[in-house]
Amino acid sequence: MARRTEGAGARRGARQDYPEDRFDRIPSGRGRVGAHRVTARPRYVWQYLIAGLLGFALLTTVGVLAVHSIGDAGKLPLSGSPLGGDTSATQKPEAVLNPEATVAVLNGTPTQNLAAALDGIITENAWGKILFSGSASASDVKISAVFYSDPAQASAAAGLAAKLGGLSTYTTDDYLSYNADLVVLIGEDYAGPGLDEAQQMTDAGASSTDAEGLPSSGASDPEIDPETGWEIDPETGFPINPDTGLPQDPATTAP
Repeated sequence: MARRTEGAGARRGARQDYPEDRFDRIPSGRGRVGAHRVTARPRYVWQYLIAGLLGFALLTTVGVLAVHSIGDAGKLPLSGSPLGGDTSATQKPEAVLNPEATVAVLNGTPTQNLAAALDGIITENAWGKILFSGSASASDVKISAVFYSDPAQASAAAGLAAKLGGLSTYTTDDYLSYNADLVVLIGEDYAGPGLDEAQQMTDAGASSTDAEGLPSSGASDPEIDPETGWEIDPETGFPINPDTGLPQDPATTAP
């Protein structure tokens, strides 16, 4: 038995040059049992390399075409910025004043009384209904504009902007807290109506105060009663009692 096994191993070794293992001792007459050695096939790395390069080129071409088509479609709208979306990027609406549109006026410049002056002009000319007029959060605004959040107010914004010297109009939600249909922001470039009126209001306010910034009555110094040292009331001619603040008749010593 040993001699036959050794012979069988020698014959298999001469044909395949593999060391003898337990599968070489399988009795003859049975089907194939167990694992079998398979000759490894060569791998062609260059095929994977070419496939990768072709895929990269295809994806790059598709990306370029997509970007090109987006560029042809037009610019993306702006939103949430101080200047919102410029209506000049799309078709400009017809400028039609809406006297019922509510308006807030914000002065973003150091010029005094400009918001108040524009408030009066808008109200007097029925360009809208003022809800608020006052200073903006900053006094160094560069660009003047009319803002709106509801697209239905686009024409009204364009109409008011035209009356204020041809201002630009923008859509934004930054001024919703004013609850106004239109918000006029006055900037450094403003050259519309209200500048002269604001200067007149400022000059009138300055003339009504003295050098120390106190209200000035425009009257001369009051007369002093030589006997009491009290000021004399110009209407009654009686000295004014400093304790009561009322004129007092010296003859009766009663106010």
